[in-house]
Amino acid sequence: MGEIERIIPVLVYHDIPAAHDFLVRAFGFEPGGVDRAPDGTPVHAEVRAGTQAIWLHRVTDEHRMANPAAAPSSNGMAVMVSDVDAHFRHAREAGASIESEPADMPYGQREYGARDPEGHRWWFATPLAATIESSDP
Repeated sequence: MGEIERIIPVLVYHDIPAAHDFLVRAFGFEPGGVDRAPDGTPVHAEVRAGTQAIWLHRVTDEHRMANPAAAPSSNGMAVMVSDVDAHFRHAREAGASIESEPADMPYGQREYGARDPEGHRWWFATPLAATIESSDP
């Protein structure tokens, strides 16, 4: 068996271009572009966090792929950021649906929760040691 080289999360959206733009604007991902079928229909997009890609796929019965609006789920993406409080303020101002404000967690990180416009869950976090260090004078 070959070695696992990387994992690429796939999230499913009705409106791929809008999801792409929201993830870039509100959550700070780097744009990766939107791929379209010959008729112009968006079929795939990508956003990036450093070297990590997240693929955005269209809702399709053919592949039995639905977004959280059609198939509610408690799954989500956890993303480590350098300053969770600043990230929270930016995401809230950009229109993200906030589920929980930044809080120190007993498992060693400060995090908040949000949903994107199509219902995907996101948690953004900073290790508590990094939060404490960045607030020291």
